[in-house]
Amino acid sequence: MFNEKYNYLKKDRNWKEKNKEYLKELQSFLDKADNIEDESLKSKVVGQMLRCDDILTKLAEKEFIKFYKSGLKNSKKE
Repeated sequence: MFNEKYNYLKKDRNWKEKNKEYLKELQSFLDKADNIEDESLKSKVVGQMLRCDDILTKLAEKEFIKFYKSGLKNSKKE
């Protein structure tokens, strides 16, 4: 069962894109980035933010897995 849930999480990386607050803030960032006149700078800023977002997503998914494993382990004890 754990492997099934873990594989689902690895495949479904859209969990954050379904969050309205995340989408609102992402759109706000992109709107502000659109106002950067220097295209090279704009590209670097957006690219860096996307790399940070990817790292944060991976960290969050690791935490989900850790909490899931912990809950699974604790449920087996009871």
